[in-house]
Amino acid sequence: MPYLSNEDKAELRQIANQIVAPGHGILAADESNGTMGKRLAPIKVENNADNRLNYRTILMSTDKVMADYIGGVIFFHETLYQKDSNGTLLRDLLKAKGIKVGIKVDQGVTKLLGTDDETTTQGLDGLSERCAQYKADGCDFAKWRCTIKISDNAPSQLAIMENANVLARYASTCQMNRIVPIVEPEVLCDGTHTLERCQEVTEKVLAAVYKALNDHNVYIEGTLLKPNMVTAGQKCEVQATPEQVAEATVTAFRRTIPPCMPGVTFLSGGQSELSASANLNAINAHPACKPWALSFSFGRALQASVLRAWNGEAANAAAAEKAFLHRARMNSLASVGKYQPSLENITDGSAADKSLFVKNHQY
Repeated sequence: MPYLSNEDKAELRQIANQIVAPGHGILAADESNGTMGKRLAPIKVENNADNRLNYRTILMSTDKVMADYIGGVIFFHETLYQKDSNGTLLRDLLKAKGIKVGIKVDQGVTKLLGTDDETTTQGLDGLSERCAQYKADGCDFAKWRCTIKISDNAPSQLAIMENANVLARYASTCQMNRIVPIVEPEVLCDGTHTLERCQEVTEKVLAAVYKALNDHNVYIEGTLLKPNMVTAGQKCEVQATPEQVAEATVTAFRRTIPPCMPGVTFLSGGQSELSASANLNAINAHPACKPWALSFSFGRALQASVLRAWNGEAANAAAAEKAFLHRARMNSLASVGKYQPSLENITDGSAADKSLFVKNHQY
């Protein structure tokens, strides 16, 4: 029976640990072209290849101090092969700083028949061949997102088991190609559900995911987890404090996640930049034993202020870079429990305190 060699395991373990080294997290810059258009629309910038390149060049060419906070960056396929004005591949700008390059490999969600508008994620066909090519092109880790809906009739057992198995097959395929899989079972924050209901569902989902990973012989030490924080639904009348979010999140994880898993890289899930940092800090400050790195893999919560500062103008590149480094530093501090709101400098027009929630969000 073919299993991973000791050399493969060592490589996967080293990559995963480097990405979530103390004070480090992930910049999720893997928005599809369509989603990038939604990011650019509020600042009235046309969604075309040149503008996407100009914006992402700012992120990838940021000063080398970026590597003090960011351990990995997730790319979309287009970005992996884009070059800056000097002809340098964007991925090589990161590698020169010692930052790992990742790639989004799923191909979006599709409906599950007979459920209350629940979904699974597609993209397994040809995945091994794509992973082999991405590894050859410099990618060391990958991301695959599944979504779990909370409603009166959801999640169904079908949706939980189907998504757990899809994530496990993806993870196994990545590891066979020496790519660290980020396993992302996102319990969506859409709806009116309570904090307690989110915790209940999160525990069921994570338990199913780790059972499936074990069944598929996935090497847990060579994976990362990208889950939701346990929060009340966006329309719930009672919203939790950071300390309540931390208690519910850490409790759910201690009940379900193996201690050998290297790191949790939270998604921001539509939280404002300030809320995401505050909640991440509270989770790390929680007194319970937490055997994993508890870090970040933020997209919107690392980029909203950057986009506002850039505003599509080349002359604003330095201001955009400054905004990015600030948010990266704030989340770096939060990932080790040292963030303080007093470190923020919120001005009129800032995006940092604005909700970033998008209903039925797609990437």
